[in-house]
Amino acid sequence: MTTPPIPYRFEYELEVPGTPDEVWRAIATADGISAWMMPTELDAREGGAVTFHMGPMADSHGQVTGFEPARRFAYEEDWATLVGHPGAEVTPLATEFLVEAQSGGTCVVRVVTSAFGTGEGWEDTFWREMTNGWAPMLDNLRLYMTHFSGARANTMWVTANCAAAPDAAIAAVRTGLGIGAAGERVNARGITGVVERSLDTHFLIRVEQPVAALFSFFAFGDGVSTAVQLIGYIYDHEAAAYVDRECDAWREWLAAVTSADRVDTSSG
Repeated sequence: MTTPPIPYRFEYELEVPGTPDEVWRAIATADGISAWMMPTELDAREGGAVTFHMGPMADSHGQVTGFEPARRFAYEEDWATLVGHPGAEVTPLATEFLVEAQSGGTCVVRVVTSAFGTGEGWEDTFWREMTNGWAPMLDNLRLYMTHFSGARANTMWVTANCAAAPDAAIAAVRTGLGIGAAGERVNARGITGVVERSLDTHFLIRVEQPVAALFSFFAFGDGVSTAVQLIGYIYDHEAAAYVDRECDAWREWLAAVTSADRVDTSSG
């Protein structure tokens, strides 16, 4: 088809600890990607299939378009089908990771995601949400390489829905856990750890006890109906047991702290 006229592009660069081989395992293997982004299936070769399991909502299917060990990993996804517009006049969503070694045992990872579309409202919405989500997601890679490099993860995905703006919903979760600024300690709901990141509708805790984990909390929605999610990347040998034991309890807790009597619905 003729290339659509509207270019979309997101570019991000971060420095992470590790050798190019170590970073490569984190960005270009199924276990590595699953440990900081989302559960992933990957046929690790150029032309191989890749599937990102995006929680209970959807899967994103794609194909590997570049596979140069320790240097470059690239893939394409059908973003139109992912968001309910199959056959739309857009090019595939193309993502490329480039790894460059630095002195002192670190690497710079450069990530570029791009596509062409026609400027439809759903396209703009997709890119706005993707851009807002990509930067903190990629910071997970830095935290993973810093604290858990090489470890496999079990993922715990928990969702609660509420009738409030995203900022009000996440504020209720912050209050429930006693979340402060980045760098502050957390001791609530059976976990202890450190706040590693705190944004308007998102925060992340590096959990130290009772398991080693990254707990990412975020809220998104249209101001009328909001989803609040916890994605836990759990690296401990007790990870599977923790998920079995605590997943439903976290779901009930999220639903309770974001219930109508606990959230300021006038916010936002």
